[in-house]
Amino acid sequence: MTRVGGRGGSPAAPRSVDVARLAGVSQKTVSRVFNGERYVSDEVRRRVLEAAEELGYRMNNAARALASGRSRTIGVVTLGTALYGPATLLIGVERAARDAGYAIRVVNTLEGEPGGVAGAVESLLEQGVDGIVVSEPIDEGSVSLSVDVPVLVLGAPAVFGGSRTVAAGVGAESLARAATEHLLDLGHMTVHHLAGPQGWFAARDRLGGWRAALSARGREQPPVIEGDWSAESGYAAGREFASAGGVTAVFAANDDMAIGLIRALTEAGLRVPGDVSVVGFDDVPVAAYVTPPLTTMRQPFDAVANDGIRLLVQAIEKPDAEPAPAHDPPVELVVRASTAPPPSRKIPARGRRTASGSSGSAQLPPAGDGPPTPPTDPLIRPPTTD
Repeated sequence: MTRVGGRGGSPAAPRSVDVARLAGVSQKTVSRVFNGERYVSDEVRRRVLEAAEELGYRMNNAARALASGRSRTIGVVTLGTALYGPATLLIGVERAARDAGYAIRVVNTLEGEPGGVAGAVESLLEQGVDGIVVSEPIDEGSVSLSVDVPVLVLGAPAVFGGSRTVAAGVGAESLARAATEHLLDLGHMTVHHLAGPQGWFAARDRLGGWRAALSARGREQPPVIEGDWSAESGYAAGREFASAGGVTAVFAANDDMAIGLIRALTEAGLRVPGDVSVVGFDDVPVAAYVTPPLTTMRQPFDAVANDGIRLLVQAIEKPDAEPAPAHDPPVELVVRASTAPPPSRKIPARGRRTASGSSGSAQLPPAGDGPPTPPTDPLIRPPTTD
């Protein structure tokens, strides 16, 4: 069916009244169908949708917003980065929002930008979004904002007081603990940690999980090397671990750093996992194809995004309802070829550079000596590569 308008014979866009006439229903019923309201029978809904498809009708978003009082738009605040975790989570959020019938508006923030999250939230509120997602944020200290729409926080504590805030995600601390326990269960006396940048909530959680696992077993907590999520920083840390001697297991806070770490260990003449076992975090696509294939904690990004958007949409559309509980997404330790029991012999020290800059050697304590005192200097940043 084609309607012909009065201006030069150009076809006019079909209207909801045309859909109603073809489907044999009222115009109000058409609005109810396209707004996803209840109390419309399946048969009526089918007739309306078939009529709309035949006419090529799409409900105008502005008209929908006017009718419902909502823009059906969700604002997303995310870090402007190509890092696998934040980028993959953003794709999942976009897909889940679209499936729920919402468009999204994305505002990117920059690491180290003071007030970046607060400014992004204010910008989205000015655009009239129905809800806001704050994804993988960096700690900017206390955020003082009055937010009058629901907020979904992914991968961080709820930082917006006075708002209808929901949270979703996987406890990175528990995953890091499981990764560390995997290495301990293989027989390693302790596990070293290559941490992410400590301005990130996720990096802190992974550091906390590593500490908790060692503390629960009464094991030594070696000094931590802090990277910046990049393979380059992992490579620099790997040279540091190789020179230290006595290192048989390392948990890296993400896969990119783990891959750089393995490269440095291999160049130093150490076998992975024959001499040093390595576990990563995220399960990036390339993790299964490096040499050796990387053991890692797989993050369920799609499940987290789907559950978070479900919670946010409920808070938007049913503001007076009791908040729905978050689901525990599936998590998985993907065991590949980069982990194995420790070597039967000690790895000779090659002149460890300590936190004070002096050289010496380091050996793991023999079994049965009890847990030594944790180090007083918890973080050592790796030197830049030559």
